[in-house]
Amino acid sequence: MRPPRPLPPNLGPAFHVQDADDRHVPRRRLIARDLNAPFHGVRASTDARTDSVLERCRMYLPRLRPGQFFSHATAARLWGMPLAHRHDAVLHVSAIPPAREPRTKGVVGHRLAISPDEIVTLDGLPVTANVTTWAHLAAAVGEADLVAIADWLLAHEVPRSALAAAAGKHHHRGIVALRSAADLARPGAESPRESRVRLILVQAGLPEPDLNWTLRDPSGAFIARLDMAYRDHRVAVEYDGRQHADAAQFRKDADRWRAIAAQGWTLVRIVAHHLDFPERDVVAPVEAALRAAGWRP
Repeated sequence: MRPPRPLPPNLGPAFHVQDADDRHVPRRRLIARDLNAPFHGVRASTDARTDSVLERCRMYLPRLRPGQFFSHATAARLWGMPLAHRHDAVLHVSAIPPAREPRTKGVVGHRLAISPDEIVTLDGLPVTANVTTWAHLAAAVGEADLVAIADWLLAHEVPRSALAAAAGKHHHRGIVALRSAADLARPGAESPRESRVRLILVQAGLPEPDLNWTLRDPSGAFIARLDMAYRDHRVAVEYDGRQHADAAQFRKDADRWRAIAAQGWTLVRIVAHHLDFPERDVVAPVEAALRAAGWRP
């Protein structure tokens, strides 16, 4: 079987059918076995990767019209925000009126009344700014996820005032959770699960811990960096997201736990299944450790 004739090199790995027409590519060439149709009106090489949101956005780019941009969960993924992968099933594309949002398979269209300066270019793609993206997620995710993403934004040097401003001007579904998340966000959390554990503890009425605090011995030598530390009571809380640890890592961790205990600290370790019953498996052991150290509500 003869190989398909080469396409014009300036079409790129993904292109709109109209662009192929403008270059006099025969329509029968666009149904050859080396091309597929990831979106209506778009053709792409069958070798092109489509297993990430970024790659799928690049595939969609030939369809993007003036005034359209990536938003909501798609923008969150492009920014690298901590968001569950269940939100990756479709692309979210928005438009500022009078531009029209798209209507096509695999894409959720939105019409947003936002300022053009809330759209930036990221990896060559037009997307909503990071804080604007966070505000739009309020309609799709709960308070705990909004807090985790707000913590992520603070860790990426977004000022707290920007979160408060975005929450203050948001008037859509999720506004209460968004404003609460702006208040509950804290700099220092290094994973969404750390954020969730902290939120569980604080909402249960326990004190606010210091985040990622460095424990040193009396001589100043480094002992450990603690996810959450109640310094006045020498209680540490750590989230361990590993499902399995090899023998060498386990030995290293065991030595670290012993070193923390040697400084008079109580370490409460939280793992994934503890989050299924947070009152019993997160709040209760931390509260018991604090009370044993003299804390009273």
